[in-house]
Amino acid sequence: MLDFHLAEMYQVETRVLKQAVRRNTERFPDDFMFELTKAEATDLISIGVSQYVIPPDYNFGVSMPFVFTEQGVSMLSTFLKSKTAIQMKILIMRAFVRLRELTTGYSELKRQLEEYQVNTTMQIAEILDIINEMAAKQNALYKPPTTVAGFKIKK
Repeated sequence: MLDFHLAEMYQVETRVLKQAVRRNTERFPDDFMFELTKAEATDLISIGVSQYVIPPDYNFGVSMPFVFTEQGVSMLSTFLKSKTAIQMKILIMRAFVRLRELTTGYSELKRQLEEYQVNTTMQIAEILDIINEMAAKQNALYKPPTTVAGFKIKK
């Protein structure tokens, strides 16, 4: 997401958001946030979608727009002071907790399925052993015929 969209969402000025990011650069590695180049920003405006991507009245000034990944959006909510940012952080934390609960439930289900698979595999192995034993007994009882079945042609 672009910085001015996040500023709007968090109900802070874009200038305030950028200041907060610059004061906390160690919290934003490259996979959390990056700054657009002048060429990239110009391209966004020139492709005809500026009303959706970059507002026409956006003043680039000295600094280019920041672009945030989902991790960067989450990180922003940890130190912006607006009520919206605080609420966003609470929602993010709840989402992570819920995700962990779902993952834990999945792990338990996986464990149960593996246990069932082991039990089922053991049961199938036992059944195969019984069948093999019965086949071995049948083979022991089997006596091949002493005469060959079929027609004999006399010469």
